[in-house]
Amino acid sequence: MGRVDEVLEVAGHRIGTIELKDTLISHPAVAESAVIGKADPVKIQVTVAFVVLRPGYYPSPQLRIELINHIRETIGPIAAPQTIYYVSKLPKTRSGKIMRRMIGAVVEEKSIGDTTTLEDETSVEEAKRAYEELKIEMDRGIGIEA
Repeated sequence: MGRVDEVLEVAGHRIGTIELKDTLISHPAVAESAVIGKADPVKIQVTVAFVVLRPGYYPSPQLRIELINHIRETIGPIAAPQTIYYVSKLPKTRSGKIMRRMIGAVVEEKSIGDTTTLEDETSVEEAKRAYEELKIEMDRGIGIEA
């Protein structure tokens, strides 16, 4: 049956998180990514991505637009993330698995829950900081949303 968080339902379309993650990683600027669904009253869920950039690439609104367009062109407009957060690391277990549950909790502003299996607990704080910084940008009218 698989894990329920591996498939997102966006406006009646079922989209696999792995396809979105792989599409982001196929962009030359992205080293690592995680994609989650965020509850939305109209679309059921919207796609939200966290990316780690390769050396030599820097976070910018222009790169955010480029990454969103990369997904639009590769998978389709319905799969475009509502937004993309830049982080230097993603929360992972000691075995290297990205903990999308924790990233989702940050975006949904819910309790993070058990963090005992995390390799580096500072990654969750960084995800929170990236989320808060983007919220401030969007409040100022300089953030980019699909």
